[in-house]
Amino acid sequence: MAKFRGIETIQKFASVHASIHNHFNQDRHLNRRDIFKQNRSAALAEWRQLAT
Repeated sequence: MAKFRGIETIQKFASVHASIHNHFNQDRHLNRRDIFKQNRSAALAEWRQLAT
């Protein structure tokens, strides 16, 4: 937290980080491997589309 200049910056970072984390966090232990990989690939493709 020492690298952030203020509480607003920390809140903004946490908000962005949470949305990205939630997008990629697929709870592996709840899904079969093939479904997990399919969902992970779809999330990555969507992220690449948003990033470009």
